[in-house]
Amino acid sequence: MKKQYLFLALLLACMAACSPEEKPKTEEEFKKMADELAHKYIITDGHVDLPYRLITKGFRFEKEFLGIPISSPIGDFDYERAKKGGLDAPFMSIYIPSYLQKTGGAKAYADTLINMIEGITKMHPDKFAFAGTPAEVEANFKKGIISLPMGMENGAPVENDLKNIAYFYQRGIRYITLTHALDNQICDSSYDTTRTWNGLSPFGVEVVKEMNRVGVMVDISHVSDSTFYQVMRLSKVPCIASHSSCRSFTPDFVRNMSDDMIKLLAKNGGVIQINFGSDFLDAEINKQNKKLGAKLDSLLKSKGLKPADEAAKPIIEQFAKDNPSLFTTVEKVADHIDHVVEVAGIDYVGLGSDYDGVGDTLPTGLKDVTGYPNLIYVLLKRGYSEEDIAKICYKNVFRVWNAAKI
Repeated sequence: MKKQYLFLALLLACMAACSPEEKPKTEEEFKKMADELAHKYIITDGHVDLPYRLITKGFRFEKEFLGIPISSPIGDFDYERAKKGGLDAPFMSIYIPSYLQKTGGAKAYADTLINMIEGITKMHPDKFAFAGTPAEVEANFKKGIISLPMGMENGAPVENDLKNIAYFYQRGIRYITLTHALDNQICDSSYDTTRTWNGLSPFGVEVVKEMNRVGVMVDISHVSDSTFYQVMRLSKVPCIASHSSCRSFTPDFVRNMSDDMIKLLAKNGGVIQINFGSDFLDAEINKQNKKLGAKLDSLLKSKGLKPADEAAKPIIEQFAKDNPSLFTTVEKVADHIDHVVEVAGIDYVGLGSDYDGVGDTLPTGLKDVTGYPNLIYVLLKRGYSEEDIAKICYKNVFRVWNAAKI
């Protein structure tokens, strides 16, 4: 009897080994699967600059104003396009311009943008809702409602009062990008060469501790390298890079993260969310576009004009027609994801598009929020599993979000 069972086991094993291999998927099958996964799983994006775009365009709470944010002929985000692309939880960037650090008014400005997001959810409760936790995102997702969690880009509104961290948490802020284009009261910026603090200020050290205590995620996008390393030593919980890419592809662009930084962020349990801007993705395209920018500046100077001058507008428009900017592709975004996976692992990468924040520099295939299935399609063709896709789309970020409080 034992020999019969052994023979049967060997026969089954042989049949399995000798069965024809699974037929490779066609292009259309990959695309169909990508679209299905984009809507099966939650997609969270670490950084969408809709609030600042709306405030600079004179947003008002009237439905007739370009249909924003339901349907709009401008910008990268609206409800209809988000639903088409499968975007479920874009972090609304409460972006604070650096000049407000000098003039004052940063806290009031932040409140204005938060009020805007609250207004949108109240105006369209069947389409948008606030979400302060991953569980709330999941509940909204089941109802078919897009969640609008918020992150503050630039810690200037904290001012010099640690109590403002809890204040903004109560107002819905779930991460704070410590600074933006200039050094501020908290830390040094990657874009600023002043190096006011050589990393975190003494107050900044207390800010990180208080963010850990309150449960606000620490976002290290935009900070200087020294600030990053000090935050990694100090934070008791995982951190995020809400909209950064890999410096390996852009050696001269220190706004991105080096391999060592990515490894350390991962060691601390954090996530880097890949920025979609071409400048963040491709050094060669960045270099060529800078040459075009210098060429335009020279042209305007020869005519005694500045870019903001009314007389400069037709010149700029014609220059853009004659010298179109160069764009990278969705494949390059996948390259950055590949690189993070190679350097740190699949558990430490997510999406942080910077939609509505990087202007006309978005890659072919990712020109607006309808593009997420295109990225998933590329990843599937490269061999990423369904579970890998789920981690990139939301699971990795949700893990950090749930662990944000000590």
